Amino acid sequence: MSTSVNEAAPAVDDDQRREALSRFEGIYESHYRALTAYARRRTSDAGDAQDVVAETFTIAWRRMAEVPAGDAALPWLYGVARRVLSNQRRSTRRRNDLSGRLGAQPAGTAELEGEVIASDERRTVLAALSRLRGSDQEILRLAVWEELPHREIARVVGCSESSVAVRLHRARSRLGREIGKEERRVGHGLPEGPDPEGPERRAEGRER
Repeated sequence: MSTSVNEAAPAVDDDQRREALSRFEGIYESHYRALTAYARRRTSDAGDAQDVVAETFTIAWRRMAEVPAGDAALPWLYGVARRVLSNQRRSTRRRNDLSGRLGAQPAGTAELEGEVIASDERRTVLAALSRLRGSDQEILRLAVWEELPHREIARVVGCSESSVAVRLHRARSRLGREIGKEERRVGHGLPEGPDPEGPERRAEGRER
């Protein structure tokens, strides 16, 4: 277990600390694999994913009193990991910007998946997904990849269940349209390029 709970231990008496440690270990064992998969799908490097997992569990240890009991712990961890990933991406952008100013080659765009995708159908879906705005991508990932119900998605993204239902419906509709465009592009052998509708038309569609 890579997270050092001793270094980050809150100031509590021995009995409380043993109880907190026992609970933390249970959460770690129960949710490590799911959290690692969550992070791995959102990073291009396995080392970055492990950093996200370690930081998330460190935060969980420090805030054990705030971690919900039972199955609600996993959406809480996803919410923390989401913020850790956001911080990680900002740091990466700053490093890349600095490298660019120093004359280094610009860093390549991280692939949506960190491995070669063999399936043409999967490539089509991923290509379409990558053209959606970030909030649409995330809510679809939580629903499909993490298989979370609306209640738990709401906890991760910080909104109501009814809002999740509306946002998910709209995101699926947008994804369907993008898949159709991708299939037509591939079917006609067209090169990848800007959306023929243009950014203005796409922005109008997102407002609806």
